[in-house]
Amino acid sequence: KYVYFFSKLSVHHNMSLESQIAALLKQATPEDLIALVNKSKQSTLSVVSSGSVKKRGTPGKYVYYFSPSGTEGSVEMKNELGGKGANLAEMASIGLPVPPGFTISAEMCDVYTNMGGDYPQSVKDEVAANLAKLEEETAKKFGDNANPLLVSVRSGASVSMPGMMDTVLNLGMNDVAVEGLASKTGNPRFAWDSYRRFIAMFSNVVKGVSGEEFEHVLDTIKRKKAVESDTDLDTDDLKWVVKQFKNVFQRETGEVFPQEPNHQLWAAIDAVFGSWNNPRAVKYRQINDIKGVLGTAVNVQSMVFGNTGETSATGVCFSRNPSNGENNFYGEWLVNAQGEDVVAGIRTPQQITKVASQHWAQEHGISEEERASKFPSMEEGMPETYKELVRVKDLLQYHYRDMQDMEFTIEDNKLYMLQTRSGKRTALAAVKIAVDMAAEGLIEDKEAVMRISDPKQLDQLLHPMIDPKIKLKAMCKGLPASPGAGVGQIVFNSEDAEEWAKQGKKVILVRLETSPEDVGGMHVAQGILTARGGMTSHAAVVARGMGKCCVCGVGELKIDNEAKTMTVGRITLDEGDWITLNGNTGEVIEGQVPLVECSLTGDFKKLMDMCDKYRRLRVRANADTPQDCKVAVRFGAEGVGLCRTEHMFFTGNRIDTVREMIVADNLDQRMAALDRLLEFQREDFHGIFIEMRGRPVTVRLLDPPLHEFVPHQSDGAEAKLLATALKISLEKVKARIESLVEANPMLGHRGCRLGITYPEIYDMQVRAVFEAACQVKKAGIPIQAPEIMIPLVGKVEELRILKENAIAVAEAVMKEQSCTMKYMIGTMIEVPRAAVVADTIATEAEFFSFGTNDLTQMGCGFSRATANKFLGEYVQKGIYEYDPFQSNNHETALRITPSTSLGAPMSSSRGSLQFEGASNANATEFRGCSHLRGTLCWA
Repeated sequence: KYVYFFSKLSVHHNMSLESQIAALLKQATPEDLIALVNKSKQSTLSVVSSGSVKKRGTPGKYVYYFSPSGTEGSVEMKNELGGKGANLAEMASIGLPVPPGFTISAEMCDVYTNMGGDYPQSVKDEVAANLAKLEEETAKKFGDNANPLLVSVRSGASVSMPGMMDTVLNLGMNDVAVEGLASKTGNPRFAWDSYRRFIAMFSNVVKGVSGEEFEHVLDTIKRKKAVESDTDLDTDDLKWVVKQFKNVFQRETGEVFPQEPNHQLWAAIDAVFGSWNNPRAVKYRQINDIKGVLGTAVNVQSMVFGNTGETSATGVCFSRNPSNGENNFYGEWLVNAQGEDVVAGIRTPQQITKVASQHWAQEHGISEEERASKFPSMEEGMPETYKELVRVKDLLQYHYRDMQDMEFTIEDNKLYMLQTRSGKRTALAAVKIAVDMAAEGLIEDKEAVMRISDPKQLDQLLHPMIDPKIKLKAMCKGLPASPGAGVGQIVFNSEDAEEWAKQGKKVILVRLETSPEDVGGMHVAQGILTARGGMTSHAAVVARGMGKCCVCGVGELKIDNEAKTMTVGRITLDEGDWITLNGNTGEVIEGQVPLVECSLTGDFKKLMDMCDKYRRLRVRANADTPQDCKVAVRFGAEGVGLCRTEHMFFTGNRIDTVREMIVADNLDQRMAALDRLLEFQREDFHGIFIEMRGRPVTVRLLDPPLHEFVPHQSDGAEAKLLATALKISLEKVKARIESLVEANPMLGHRGCRLGITYPEIYDMQVRAVFEAACQVKKAGIPIQAPEIMIPLVGKVEELRILKENAIAVAEAVMKEQSCTMKYMIGTMIEVPRAAVVADTIATEAEFFSFGTNDLTQMGCGFSRATANKFLGEYVQKGIYEYDPFQSNNHETALRITPSTSLGAPMSSSRGSLQFEGASNANATEFRGCSHLRGTLCWA
């Protein structure tokens, strides 16, 4: 014996390690688990954090059984079993009430595809053996007329893709089994309800029959019976529905609905494996940059039923609030329903906790008396089962050490767990959950930092929101399913949303409820509005994962997809009309509402403080104005890594002065214009240095070609005004503008080449920097050594000439101002030649900045301005793994940049990386540059 168990709980010493863990987790309170997690941090054996003995798939084995009585898989087998299968095995292994079943591994998805939609005989045999084992454990028989076994068939990849792939429930149901189930349960209504659900799901998933065909049948019978809900239909009604559903199936497919259970099973398995490559799943993986996943696993699990009557229910819950991260139990349930009713948003569910239910009632103007009688929470309606769910919730959260998204079913007052996974959450929630769990001792600070797995998610925190001070009248109100604000024009389907977005329009996607086919439209929309569904519906879960504002469950919202209108009371809006969504309150406002800048929470600062303990890079902002600097400092930037002086030229009427300087045909005219520009630039730099208060600022001298500043039409109105201002003929202006036109401007007369041919331009800019710096220093305001960046250097001689000019101007200004300060002059490595001869350039440069946009552009030989015409297809076909302008995990930058940094003189130079994709998770993977003392700048 090598492992000995410890716990204050009563456990037999001769039990296996896995059984001991299961017993512990079954009995333990959250306090026990916290103590044990903390203890395990100092121990060589971390029992609770691993959860169970690590397992790996067996070579040649494709099917793995799971059950509380014995499990072949574990959470460690996520790649093989997919997230759902691995977590089902894990929950079963720790003694939770999980209906037994088996998982066909994700490896088989690839085999299935390569075999043209078939399986090896050995896999068919494995499935048959596991199905027999399932029959034996449940004491039920597949397709039996006395005690039939029904199963669910669900997908489950190793990466969570909520709602993207397919599920079939109640499989095994047929004309014989429905009678057997009715007889066995003594509840014929439940049996026929389960049958009609199976026909609809099987038809849609396996045969592609539109769900609307079946909704039409249900709507017909409900109108005839004058009832509103499916649950109001009786047994005879449901028998009629089943008959009509079979007719729909035969009409749409040309086949009779299959009755043989094994045929149903393999058809559903085929459909789930095939769903890995359906358009919505492919698009979801593209949107979320999911690569390198084997495929989906298939989970076949014995059914438990939430639709047997008033003592049964189904629900989805989160161990913490996925919208704001608060440590409150959060979820929804439906009595007498199946899980798809909640997730698909077919019915608007009720709250799990009493507090949440009371809040919901207040929001909807429902009295406490009416709420308690008609809309009770699970805590009130099934108090004992609720307590058991809370215990399971706490156990799973501490077991996985993360916020959990759980699905459950209650069958005749008995709780069953159907799924757990790390829950999708908003950026606000991600930050709070990470910080709180670190404070609670569940995770270390370093792990809390890594919980923000995609830095782009934090971008959600920086976006504007509706000003809470403005008094607005909402046209309607729903559930605040995903926070933030969205302003856009109404569209009623995803195809239109994508098309309008391509035209540069901002849209709000308005749907009865969303389905996985809507993922493309949701991705491009500013927000999502649905009439049905709750806080755990497809729309809510996917919107939170995307960082999109979402309002769900607006019961008073009437949508006419044919007329393309939405109506609330007496207000009717058409496609193209503007609305505003407030995802924080659930309000829907007619028209466009102005937005204000967001405010970051204290948790964000705590997370950034954690980051500071582990990071090696320093982060600066791209900032071109005092206002930019103010925002950058508020968001934690440690300096300005790139101040693009040309952006200052477009403010107010400065562009007219810039144009006069460019078009001037003699030095006197040019200097007169430059003198006026000096005042503008000095004012800007003064404001920038004040806002930065001693933080470093890198100023890049003029970089773009001059043609970008002159009128695009040489004989247009702007050209005529320019001729009048300079008191020269329009012909001279036209000639000057046309002389600036270049065939390939990005490789033309720009950057340091301008400084060489027009040294007075750079002299003016350097003077503006140092006059402003001296003013700030004399005022007693902290200022760090200004950093002057000379762009586009390819030869050391270019840098040497312009450096000497800059030093002369800087020294002259400091002498005039009776002021001294340190300063640095460096360059940006953005021309491939500069990277090759960086060792010689480093003899003159006091710092380097790597301009990866131009390095990529020149290294790959394509233009940033037009590359989007083909790069999307290149990424899709695998020619490039990522858009090279968005990710620096790219061979051009990886090979050129390290060759620069390895030059001997660079050991004494400071290096930085500057590019627009710096918030991309792959941005810092410059593996050859890890030794640099550096700075990362984002655009």
